[in-house]
Amino acid sequence: MTNEYRHSVSLDRDKCKGCTHCLKRCPVEAIRIRDGKAQINANRCIDCGVCIDVCPNKAKKATSDKLEDLKKFKYTVALPAPSLYGQFDNLDDIDYILQGLLDLGFDEIYEVARAAEVVSGMTRLYLNRKDIEKPVISSACPVIVRLISLRYPYLCENILPIQPPIDLAAARARERALEKNPGLRPEDVGVVFISPCPAKVSYIKNGLGGKKSDIDLVLSMSDVYFDLIGVMKKQLTPEPISRTGMIGVSWASTGGEATAIFNDKYLAADGIENVIRVLEQIDNGNFPYLEFIELNACSGGCVGGMMTVENPYIAKARLQTLKRYLPVSENWDFRDDGENSDIPEKYFSDPVKYAPVSALSSNMSEAMEKMARIQEIHKTLPDIDCGFCGSPTCYCFAEDVVKGNADISECVVMMREKKQKAAKEKNHEDS
Repeated sequence: MTNEYRHSVSLDRDKCKGCTHCLKRCPVEAIRIRDGKAQINANRCIDCGVCIDVCPNKAKKATSDKLEDLKKFKYTVALPAPSLYGQFDNLDDIDYILQGLLDLGFDEIYEVARAAEVVSGMTRLYLNRKDIEKPVISSACPVIVRLISLRYPYLCENILPIQPPIDLAAARARERALEKNPGLRPEDVGVVFISPCPAKVSYIKNGLGGKKSDIDLVLSMSDVYFDLIGVMKKQLTPEPISRTGMIGVSWASTGGEATAIFNDKYLAADGIENVIRVLEQIDNGNFPYLEFIELNACSGGCVGGMMTVENPYIAKARLQTLKRYLPVSENWDFRDDGENSDIPEKYFSDPVKYAPVSALSSNMSEAMEKMARIQEIHKTLPDIDCGFCGSPTCYCFAEDVVKGNADISECVVMMREKKQKAAKEKNHEDS
């Protein structure tokens, strides 16, 4: 990961007041306060969106494309994430939403939930293999994949090397659109993902392994929600458009992907703080009996994304109602013959590579020298992690000082103690 990584979480400096809400809550210590304004370290940021949620001044925002951008294409295909289905009250049929998307101007719909069911089936086959690292960690949440690539080198091999549903859905949607419309060129087709979170926007904009995504535009789910409200007509019976089942819709909330592997040896966790604790435990070998780990950075799963509208737990309850009359799955197209089952090569993704951002130096002796200096400075600090210096912790402040990004005099507590000591000494001399 380099400075060229394109993030979807950005800062509006005019709105930022330099408070420490984001500084203290960023799970990867990617934020500093400098000159009275927040700064986001692009190399460390994982686009989890926590800073957006906790900022009282609305200075953090997630960027995405707009509905009017559809005009760039002659033919557009909407890829609604399954979490979209939980945003609407008193909804008993997914087809109302899909018909609404067509009324907004899309030419075709391909549900990401359909691809999720295929990925669930391939995951079941993959777990049968004897030559893989376990527990296998889901690759569906881009925050988790980026977090592991930055901080957990020994877990990179554990990440499921199968395309996540959005990639599979996009490829199939584009292929189907071109087959149905032979007069169209590939660039005439716009594949548009409706995203619940900023991390998926970044994932799509950057591609995976340097490969361009099949998705052309990413719309915020909250933006689409309000447009849909205006066109959805509950009094009319929609055409039967949806082609997904319970498994695909279940991916929208925590545990949906894990339970679809039909294996009790799994763990499902959500919330970025909980996820980091789980990753630390996996890294320490605390879960040798588990085969599959589903981790979601957002509380509740994708229904808790920063680009959604509804409370994640209300959305999850609504999805339970919608799933009641759905089939288990309509989209599994591979035979499961146990260990001998093969997954077509085209569905595999490139392995995740470790790309550390906290290295002090490429020279080992220089790095060791800087580390010793950090430890030395840290011992002199109050170790109360107040954040007044503009760094999230005293240790981070010591690191920032050694890297030349901060000055030791910026420690308010230390400077106050020095002034108090000097004042006492002066008073003692005067007396």
